[in-house]
Amino acid sequence: MRSGFVSVVGRPNVGKSTLVNALVGEKVAITSSRPQTTRNTIRGILTTDETQIVFVDTPGLHRPRTALGNRLNRLVYGSLEETDAVLFVLDATQRIGPGDRLIAERLRETEATVVVVLNKTDRAAKGKILEQLQEAAEWDFAAYVPVSALTTDGIELILDELGPLLEEGPQFFPADVHMDQPERVYAGELIREKFLHRLREELPHSLAIVVEELETRDNGMVYVGATAYVERKSQKGIVIGKGGSLLREVGAEARADLERFFGSSVYLDIRVKVEDDWQRHDQLLDRLGF
Repeated sequence: MRSGFVSVVGRPNVGKSTLVNALVGEKVAITSSRPQTTRNTIRGILTTDETQIVFVDTPGLHRPRTALGNRLNRLVYGSLEETDAVLFVLDATQRIGPGDRLIAERLRETEATVVVVLNKTDRAAKGKILEQLQEAAEWDFAAYVPVSALTTDGIELILDELGPLLEEGPQFFPADVHMDQPERVYAGELIREKFLHRLREELPHSLAIVVEELETRDNGMVYVGATAYVERKSQKGIVIGKGGSLLREVGAEARADLERFFGSSVYLDIRVKVEDDWQRHDQLLDRLGF
């Protein structure tokens, strides 16, 4: 069997998590239109008769403004040190910019084989796609693949490129395992995803979800006790919503996803607390699991 780890890197909001979900064929990472949706390294696992590829979905590389931002960037660079290949994701609907070029230069300093993935081709004109590919070709990476992670068009082409790059190796995970996130972490991410779809401006960045209780009760129901942390008192009311409306909407939608994930009924209890400027304090980041 050929096996290996493939890091998925790129600027925020280029569709890395959607791409990993499409490659694995399962939802292993939450998605939203908000930059910095991904806050930790998520491993999605694709196993076939001949290969096992562990895709490492990483936070978007960006200019950090907080202690959290610094930690997210370090996660990305750390993943490059332990990878067999890299998928460098670009957005076909945007021009190649300084952030993309900075990542390209960093990748050229590594020994990893890089496959450039031009994502969101379903939303870009053919001429624009060709222009992007020609510009990116100057980096002289191993391969360039235009895809739409949303429609899965071109996904097989990525796998065709990666297969020969992997060496003979062990099967790291059982064939029926698609991700390696702890249940508590994944449950918290599912809840956060529902908030992200509803919150605006800077509030999504100020929100952290920690699942503090997760147990199966005697009646077979799974109890999930989660806390939504925000940075200011004014944000607490927004997250709860008028008369608790937003919290109820998020809870109902998240509970449905959690029941599909656990395969049983779920009782979801979400509480909201304030931790002043938690993104800027290392001690709070440690406590919140970053």
